Amino acid sequence: MKIYGYVRVSTGEQNIDRQVIALKKFGVAEENIFIDKVSGKNFERTAYKKMLKKLKSGDTVAIKSIDRLGRNYFEIPTQWKIITQEKSAN
Repeated sequence: MKIYGYVRVSTGEQNIDRQVIALKKFGVAEENIFIDKVSGKNFERTAYKKMLKKLKSGDTVAIKSIDRLGRNYFEIPTQWKIITQEKSAN
């Protein structure tokens, strides 16, 4: 079982350090942190899709806060279902 971290900022100019530091303190290895520098309006994101492909049953996904997962609050429950029910991750 692995712990994966997901970091998202809306633009390339925004700083990811605060999120990365928090994930490392949680125990996420640097090579297991997936970073997107794009809007959270949808889930068509390269790093997020790569993370989903790697997820296995029993793995854990860590994020700094729910708004880092996405800004589309209608789509977040769908993604949560994919992570927790379809992938059986935490």
